[in-house]
Amino acid sequence: MTPTLRTERLLLEPYTTEDQEDFVALFQDRQVSRWMGDGPATEAEDRALFGRLFTKVYAQDLFDVWAVRRNGRLIGHAEIKPTDATGGHEIIYALTPDVWGSGLGTELAEALVAHGFDTLGLTEVYATVAAPNSASLGLLNRIGFEHVRDVAEDDGTTTRVLRRRRTRGRRLSRTARAAPA
Repeated sequence: MTPTLRTERLLLEPYTTEDQEDFVALFQDRQVSRWMGDGPATEAEDRALFGRLFTKVYAQDLFDVWAVRRNGRLIGHAEIKPTDATGGHEIIYALTPDVWGSGLGTELAEALVAHGFDTLGLTEVYATVAAPNSASLGLLNRIGFEHVRDVAEDDGTTTRVLRRRRTRGRRLSRTARAAPA
């Protein structure tokens, strides 16, 4: 079951059915969706994706997926899941453009890494980022991710695979902690 996490400014909690419109608005934002998955999807596809969070991901406890909130408002999406593309667990995150540049992306990524290391017991965490997405590449580099390889995509674009390894003896739980039950 996806736990609730708290950082200094963010609350990460499982989605509720009432989050559908905000989820769809986030995924329909072209500034956000251009960097996610295969790029922008239709509204119907994003609504179907939201439905699968409940019927598949949460129902089968496949991996952790969160609504990211600040001051009660949904401002983003986050996941940590095993993927074939990396051969390990990958963090995925997106924030609404109105909070870009505020340090919340760094706070969110650190929370996901901390959850991976401290809760899931992982020794390394991956991220895949479109090569032109310099903001995410810079953020991940600043928090200790290293470039592993490039993947040439079928559409001619390049995806960067990055990895952060756990530092022995150091817990990251100061960044993200499970909310009390």
